[in-house]
Amino acid sequence: MSSDSPQPPIPSTISQQAQAILAMPAQEQPEWPQDKEALAAMFDMINASIPPESAGPMVSSLYGAADTGVPCESELVKVNDVSVYVCTPEGVSTDDPRVFMTIHGAWTYGAGHLSRLGGEMVAGGLGVRTWSVDYRMPPRHPFPAPLDDCVAVYRKVLEDHRPEDIIIGGMSGGANLTTATILRAREEGLPLPAGAVIHSPPIDLTMSGDSYNINAAGDTTYTSDGLEKVFRLYLNGHDRTDPYVSPLFGDFTRGFPPSLLTAGTRDFLLSDTVRLHRKLRAAGVPAELHVWEAAPHFLFMGTAPEDLERVHETRRWVEERFAAKHA
Repeated sequence: MSSDSPQPPIPSTISQQAQAILAMPAQEQPEWPQDKEALAAMFDMINASIPPESAGPMVSSLYGAADTGVPCESELVKVNDVSVYVCTPEGVSTDDPRVFMTIHGAWTYGAGHLSRLGGEMVAGGLGVRTWSVDYRMPPRHPFPAPLDDCVAVYRKVLEDHRPEDIIIGGMSGGANLTTATILRAREEGLPLPAGAVIHSPPIDLTMSGDSYNINAAGDTTYTSDGLEKVFRLYLNGHDRTDPYVSPLFGDFTRGFPPSLLTAGTRDFLLSDTVRLHRKLRAAGVPAELHVWEAAPHFLFMGTAPEDLERVHETRRWVEERFAAKHA
């Protein structure tokens, strides 16, 4: 997939802010060091060097969120050695039992203060206390370490909260981990959460979905070479058809919570999202799918009305799920 492929025209059917994002040239990606420790140090530097005041678009992209301006209080807690930021938005009482467990995307970005900022942004948008999981990441910690961390945090949430008071969600790689966490929790005999929010998941790491190729020109957030590098880091030689790596190959007929799925028409993971939606429906799982016009993988980086619309749709769905569990 070439970065100099001709770009499709920008449609007038989307907001001006979204049009401006699509008009931006694709950013050059830095060369990756061959040595894994040097590569990990590069990711560490990038994660640590982005100041909070300029992190908004990146955080929005990693969390499928947008800044709604709602103040939050954050507390760092440890689950084994995993850092978790518990973010409580203004207006949520201390006795509100509801929890949204959010898992960031990218697999190699989003650590430290970005995880806190992401948790606050998600919490503010959803109006729910949010646990933001700062899971271990490749290349130092490839699969299954990130999944192990997410399952450990879910176990911890279950210690003080009923499963009907918990929803798990994530964006991109975090959506993969959301789905895999629930599948593994089921296999370990844990009760399932009330719902799953799955924003644009890489759900089949064999990359066989149609939109990997069809949307190559329209989605400037990736190249196939760059994506393959990330997948290889995460997999570390693991079988790509393992359901904990590619949850599309999992069995959803044995139990999975109602799910909300989102993507964009230019998203290279549109096919993965659509295929998971169809598989959930075939298994009898209630699943709602929203696709945004002309949106690439990260939607419009939290800067457009469409991003806020996704936040509002997610909040509506989350509130409906919690209400249904308590009816």
